[in-house]
Amino acid sequence: MKILLIHGPNLNRLGQRDKQHYGGLTLKQLEDLVKQEANKNNCQIECYQSNHEGALIDFIQEHTDGADGIIINPGALTHYSYALHDALLDSGLPCVEVHLSDIKNREDWRRISVTAPACIKQISGQKEKGYIQAFKMIYDHTRNKA
Repeated sequence: MKILLIHGPNLNRLGQRDKQHYGGLTLKQLEDLVKQEANKNNCQIECYQSNHEGALIDFIQEHTDGADGIIINPGALTHYSYALHDALLDSGLPCVEVHLSDIKNREDWRRISVTAPACIKQISGQKEKGYIQAFKMIYDHTRNKA
């Protein structure tokens, strides 16, 4: 089983950003944490981060074949990228949207997600634990479908 772990704009700055909202882990530490969980389940994680909407869409389109699911933190693209929504939907894969911070209890504009409807679940405010929950959700979803 292979799951794509995708990070949007500014997530390359984890560990340096507001730790109250985003936690103290770097992006690499976060990815390693998910990979450790995946290894326990004989699953591969392919990671990708970009600050560019088109690059994220290209990655999804180019890596859908051979993948079983997507964990994505679209960053600020969550709130306005219908193109990313369409790419997730077109992938045909189960997707889980994850946010380190609790977007439902932040600024009004952060409470809106245009990408969540393309996903089987949205998890926010659980910091790195949300990524582990997302992995387990996709893993279970994919195994139950098989």
